[in-house]
Amino acid sequence: MNSLNLRLKIVILSVSAVSLIKTTATSQTAALNIIDTAARPRVFAPGIISSRFTEWATSFSPDGQTVYFCRAGSYWTICYSKLVKGQWQRPAIAAFSGKYNDTDPFVSPDGKRMFFISNRPINPKELLPQKNYHIWYVDHVSGDKWSDPVHIDGLVNIAANSNYAPSVSKLGTLYFCARGRDDNKGMSSYSAKWLGDHYEAPQRLILLGNEETQDPFIAPDESYLMFLSGNDIYFCRKDGLQWATAEKLGVQVNNGDGNSSPYVSADGKVLYYSSGRVKGFYKRDYTAKPLNYEQLEAEMAGVFNSNGNILMIPIKIPSM
Repeated sequence: MNSLNLRLKIVILSVSAVSLIKTTATSQTAALNIIDTAARPRVFAPGIISSRFTEWATSFSPDGQTVYFCRAGSYWTICYSKLVKGQWQRPAIAAFSGKYNDTDPFVSPDGKRMFFISNRPINPKELLPQKNYHIWYVDHVSGDKWSDPVHIDGLVNIAANSNYAPSVSKLGTLYFCARGRDDNKGMSSYSAKWLGDHYEAPQRLILLGNEETQDPFIAPDESYLMFLSGNDIYFCRKDGLQWATAEKLGVQVNNGDGNSSPYVSADGKVLYYSSGRVKGFYKRDYTAKPLNYEQLEAEMAGVFNSNGNILMIPIKIPSM
């Protein structure tokens, strides 16, 4: 190789390297700018919605005045609370829940339909729950009234698998996650387009290489996704017809504790998610005397007992 060719090759490699660095930096900056470095998560409605029990899967009505979520004890149950004069009220159980294991409520962007997960029997004449969890929906009637649950038939729910964490865009595209579906090992996220009277065959989303992903939250305009991989929540923007490189949110959210169920408010300004996080919220007073049993009971009955709470943190979604 002569010296001219060598110099040209070095220049080309240098330009390529700079381009790669700029692209990577831009992608990382977009993700890092979602959460201000000074921001800290807060517990959502402590003692009312976030409790000594486990809560997850937040979803709001379009006007933000009603929140739906799941509370777990022996069973998973979908509950809701209404905002009255700036205060969230004592929750009630959704009319269609409270019998079988129901979870992961998601209100469509127009508020006309709520999707959820359930192991209720598909045949209404049967009483025993089915083995797997499928996606169902109810249509809004008026006020707090919803229709009878409808099982999504066709290619979305299949007998051999369970589906979880439904999320829906304005176009009606359904996002969800499933384990071991279509011979895909582990947990994967999927999307299925609404074709007017049925969903097309779900397509697996490649968001983080071969890593497992779950709990996909789709932006109403499908411009970005939030999802979970391991304990961490990621942000992924739409790049044409493809998904760009996913970026992990910062330590303000991903601090090593188990997170789940990301959900972004309708105005795009608040991220809600579930976490068993205690650090930063509660710690024992090491200068005080050891707890007695009554104090231990009070501690365990408190909000910060390592059960999942719903947290919230301000975010800023970058323009796409």
